[in-house]
Amino acid sequence: MLTLIMRADPLVRLKKSRFRREFGLSEFEKGKIREQGISYLMDGCKDIIIKKLSNPSNDGKQTPFYGNPIFKAMHATASCCRKCLFKWHRIPYWRQLEEQDISYIEDLIYRWIRKQLLS
Repeated sequence: MLTLIMRADPLVRLKKSRFRREFGLSEFEKGKIREQGISYLMDGCKDIIIKKLSNPSNDGKQTPFYGNPIFKAMHATASCCRKCLFKWHRIPYWRQLEEQDISYIEDLIYRWIRKQLLS
């Protein structure tokens, strides 16, 4: 018999963390994203993920809190460093990110930003 294991939506689980809940887009950032379009913002997302998360030896200091809505989204979704990725999403920090990991992180960031724009 096939048993399906349903995992909770990571964004729902992350809402339980006081630290992760504190992050949100400012009205200015929301306006800028609406003006330019979310696809414009997300165009550079993969490059940011690769740049910030490729080197596990720099873990913990690589993602700033300000300067780009993607950075806020990375902190809010616990995709800001490799240790957070492992703790919250079970993506091992001792190996290189795979394409499916990067796609998962991009999707998580996209969904968080979409929710922010709707709030």
